Amino acid sequence: MTAPTPATGTATGLPWSADRPVLPLLDLEGSVGERVRGLGARQVNLYRSLAHAPELLHAWMDWAWALRERCDTPRSLREIMILRTAVVMRSEYEWQQHVAMARNAGVSEEKIRGVAAWQTSDRYDPAERAALMLTDAMLTGNVTDSVHAEMAQHFTDSERVELVLTAGFYAMVPRVLDACRVPVEGNEQLGADRLEERA
Repeated sequence: MTAPTPATGTATGLPWSADRPVLPLLDLEGSVGERVRGLGARQVNLYRSLAHAPELLHAWMDWAWALRERCDTPRSLREIMILRTAVVMRSEYEWQQHVAMARNAGVSEEKIRGVAAWQTSDRYDPAERAALMLTDAMLTGNVTDSVHAEMAQHFTDSERVELVLTAGFYAMVPRVLDACRVPVEGNEQLGADRLEERA
């Protein structure tokens, strides 16, 4: 499956932010680099962009990795929610990063492909549908009583908090990616060339 169609505002057809860089990508060095290596993570472009504020990058990783590794809800469920945020927010970068994570968490290709139109799909169980309902509601800023009631049928209070924070954090990520104009991996040279043209 291809990533969600990004809104580029240009005729180039390039990924959503590849032709609009604002920050050079830094190599992750020192304590930040050590931490990324210790986590077994890669020097992804998002981290390389946020490395201009290393203390905040540390805080970002604290938060992101807590959501990934220290929740009681299934990782597969949270990855489905994250993919939904990528589709709704039209984030090519978030989609490319998390579609691989979703597969690693055991999400089927049918569920990955169906997340763009989950409402009409029979691939999702009732708990997944409730979590996707919550995700959509949070993305529109309108979490109704009926959404809360549906969530309460499938999740404990602590699990509901985990899923609210997952949807909230990963709704923010595309906004940060867009504001920092982080290039999708593979388009770094294009971004560097555009920065040089403006210099």
